[in-house]
Amino acid sequence: MADIINLLPDNIANQIAAGEVIQRPASAVKELLENAVDAGATDIQLIIKDAGKELVQVIDNGGGMSETDARMCFERHATSKIQSIEDLFQITTMGFRGEALASIAAVSQVELKTRKKGAEVGTYVEIDNSFVNKQEPCQTAEGTSIAMKNLFFNVPARRNFLKSNAAEMRHIVDEFIRVAMSFPQLQFSLTNNNQQLFHLDKGSLKQRIVAILGQHYNARLVSVKETTDYMNVYGFVGKPETAKKTRGDQFFFVNNRFIKSSYLNHAVMNAFADIIPADSFPLYVLFIDVNPEHVDINVHPTKQEIKFDDEKLMYAFVQSAVKHSLAQFSITATLDFDLDPSIQALDAVSKPFTAQQQNESTQSPLYKSFTQANQAHMIDKSSNSSNLKHWKDLYETNSNNESTYTIAPEPETRPAVTYESQPHATASVIDERWQDTATDQKVPVQVHQQYILSQIKSGFILIDQQAAHERILYERYQRALQEAPMATQQSLFPQTLQLPPADAALVSEMLGDLQTLGYDLEPFGNNTFIVRGTPADIQNGNDHATIQNLLEQFKNFSHELKVNNREQLIRSMARNNAIPAGKILAAREMQNIIDELFACSMPNVAPGGKFTFISFKLTDLARMFERGN
Repeated sequence: MADIINLLPDNIANQIAAGEVIQRPASAVKELLENAVDAGATDIQLIIKDAGKELVQVIDNGGGMSETDARMCFERHATSKIQSIEDLFQITTMGFRGEALASIAAVSQVELKTRKKGAEVGTYVEIDNSFVNKQEPCQTAEGTSIAMKNLFFNVPARRNFLKSNAAEMRHIVDEFIRVAMSFPQLQFSLTNNNQQLFHLDKGSLKQRIVAILGQHYNARLVSVKETTDYMNVYGFVGKPETAKKTRGDQFFFVNNRFIKSSYLNHAVMNAFADIIPADSFPLYVLFIDVNPEHVDINVHPTKQEIKFDDEKLMYAFVQSAVKHSLAQFSITATLDFDLDPSIQALDAVSKPFTAQQQNESTQSPLYKSFTQANQAHMIDKSSNSSNLKHWKDLYETNSNNESTYTIAPEPETRPAVTYESQPHATASVIDERWQDTATDQKVPVQVHQQYILSQIKSGFILIDQQAAHERILYERYQRALQEAPMATQQSLFPQTLQLPPADAALVSEMLGDLQTLGYDLEPFGNNTFIVRGTPADIQNGNDHATIQNLLEQFKNFSHELKVNNREQLIRSMARNNAIPAGKILAAREMQNIIDELFACSMPNVAPGGKFTFISFKLTDLARMFERGN
């Protein structure tokens, strides 16, 4: 029988290996930026075209490479970072696997220019699909310039799986921010399609955080610094008012390497547990310095998942460091044994307790029940408690056998309608709701300022007011994008909106759709926009906060959902502008929500899949109450 096992050619093997390391343009950005840092560069430039599909170029002023190294760096498992197996447990550099450049060269066209410091000439290398087309001396600046062109040109299927330019650019910006945040002592810049998005001068960690995340964080950061024999924790956390409804501004670095750790994130969340709402997420940029012997970073090719030899100890240190810093800056809740000022102002506290008042209080039945034996369960039959004989009146009913407790409808309230539906109801079943009951109007009732209870023919339904309004807004925005633009409410005083570079690029790309949905935004240069108006159905107020929340929702949906930008935008707007739980609604407002919800094409679920209402049938209720018989 003939042999059937053969060695793969190097270019095919490299393409297979590249699938793990280079998944998208952002993967190449991460590897090239980390190589520049390891080369000792102090000024690093990142140039992007067509969201990295056409060009990803990194220029640095690091140590450069010799002619031999310039060729060897593209070989698989070729690295200058480690020499022996013991070095794996003492890694202090960003890279060490020796796979990044070989993987990049396998799926793109690469041009490398490099010159060592003090050398008279540099080296130019041109590689196409892992094959070296040209290598020759050249004149270039000290350092290295490496350009990756036409990513996945030889793997069309992989290129087709790339997302939109906006989505890929957000991944690139994320990787750039993570590396730039790790090394505030270095200068970084990012240029996209000949437009500079970031120019970060060298400085302190706080200056780097403010430059990346925005000037509004300048006075809202709390310093964290704890030093122990085992590890050091330092960085910044945001004050409670910086907490957001979505994850975003959260960074963990171990030995200057960005990592993702839900375990350590839980430690920070616990430290903030009593000072921010349960559905909010704090800002933090935390660095952990620990002996490399206690960390295993060789877990995944991206090196963002690592393991500690004692995770519980790391958890305790991080949580303690954050809690200590919050307490040190008087941010955490403290035990207060003093009376509340409003209580101190009461007559019972501020005025003297006279002899007459003492005598009256000691004669009261309440006092006796606490001070005399066998009095706790005694019922006072004196005339002072005669009003208790009317307790049955609380439960008396009228001639129609209905409770005497009613809610008067507001003037001009529309007649209520009844409807029959289940959370998974079809359109034909929902149509049964349109049965006029003008002669027997039932007013909806709000339950715990979160749900709307409304009677229907066969029982009642319980509506989640936020989910229901989210569905209403979602379909309204859908119609606006498909049919006619929404009305805009012009602001009396236009506001200036200053955004971080990444958010400014996002708004610029969505500007047309935002204007169709009622936002009147105008670019003002330098990552700034003028807000002249907002959608007419949104309460006018803090337009800056409204748009910031919209962007957070958009970025959250971008990470969770594989839908186009328009779908993400209208889902974000619906979630951001929906009536929140806890808002008190008038009877007319509740009835309008009910009417508009059941006029929707899909009233039973919110855009995210959450049920908008649940129905309860009389037969089910009767069965529940009869279980005890």
